[in-house]
Amino acid sequence: MTKSQSTPSRAGLALIATALAVGALSAPAVAKANFDGQWSVVIVTDKGTCDRAYRYPVRISNGEVVNDGPSLVSVSGKVGGNGTVKVLVSAGDKSATGVGKLSAKMGGGSWSGGECSGRWQAERRD
Repeated sequence: MTKSQSTPSRAGLALIATALAVGALSAPAVAKANFDGQWSVVIVTDKGTCDRAYRYPVRISNGEVVNDGPSLVSVSGKVGGNGTVKVLVSAGDKSATGVGKLSAKMGGGSWSGGECSGRWQAERRD
């Protein structure tokens, strides 16, 4: 958790990815406004040598998931109308994906990137 956000690890990437990071590939509908806002995402590494845990802010706007903090990490994803999420986080040649589901105030799912994988939890901040 003390790792610099300007040089994110795979776990940091995964956090963002799974952090909100959150939207289904097959979900044609964009999320309703009830998912829009700022979220805090915690990722936990269960497998691999990535950082054990990482917290990161993301924002959902019109169902689009974006980075909401000072970082060089690219975040892209969507939240489906039913709260399903899929995100891609990348920095340089490293990337991670996250999938899961949100409710109005919280959510969770799994992430993977390179040799690491784990779980994530999100909590709405506004």
